[in-house]
Amino acid sequence: MTNPSKFSPNQRTPYLFFLLIVVGLLGLGGLLYWLIQIGAAHWIVQANHWLAVNLIDKLGYIGVFALMFIESSFVPFPSEIVIPPAGALASRDPSWNLGLVILAGILGSLAGALLNYWLAKWLGRPLLLKTIHRFGAYFRLSELGYLKAEKFFLRFGAISTFTGRLIPGIRQLISLPAGLSGMPLGPFIFFTTLGAGIWVVVLALAGYWFGSQPEALDSILKEYSKWLIAGAVLIVGAFLVYRYVVAQSAKTQ
Repeated sequence: MTNPSKFSPNQRTPYLFFLLIVVGLLGLGGLLYWLIQIGAAHWIVQANHWLAVNLIDKLGYIGVFALMFIESSFVPFPSEIVIPPAGALASRDPSWNLGLVILAGILGSLAGALLNYWLAKWLGRPLLLKTIHRFGAYFRLSELGYLKAEKFFLRFGAISTFTGRLIPGIRQLISLPAGLSGMPLGPFIFFTTLGAGIWVVVLALAGYWFGSQPEALDSILKEYSKWLIAGAVLIVGAFLVYRYVVAQSAKTQ
């Protein structure tokens, strides 16, 4: 039988990697279970209600459009504090309509993406990178973050403007390499709208269904906590293993 202690560092790396994954996933599962049991969902719904009453309701549909425009550009602004509160308003306030919330959110996301697209196309890659290097810190934007989005786009092509809209950290930046590459405007608008639409619809429905019902959300999470945690752990684990396999394949080529 082979003694593991005799393995070279390169041979031990996969074992160490998978051990770290197992430990990390167990920690993630434990954290999610703890958050569900202490009623974190109730706090989230309360925060959602506060935002709906004190911010979104005063800004109206134009405000939803403007905030999603900012979120979709290079300025870091979480859509999670815009669309769910607006969806919650639509569930209890007759002056708000869920369809209009979704429309304003999608149009704002598309407008912000088009700003990035045209900005990158106008600046060109060298000047864009210089601009990010000089001013990116003011917007929490780094060259590394941009290069990550660029690599994602170059690897997956036009479809990445759809899938990238669903990935945090990539969502706001994927339009930059699309503009630099000269991606046709028609497909860019189509894929961006599709990806942004899915994201906005999910957030709007979550706010609409649970924005005013913290007890219902808390009950559902606790009832299905084991399945939800297992699903989250499996998805994260599969993603990490996939990234590792891809990285190892790239090294051997």
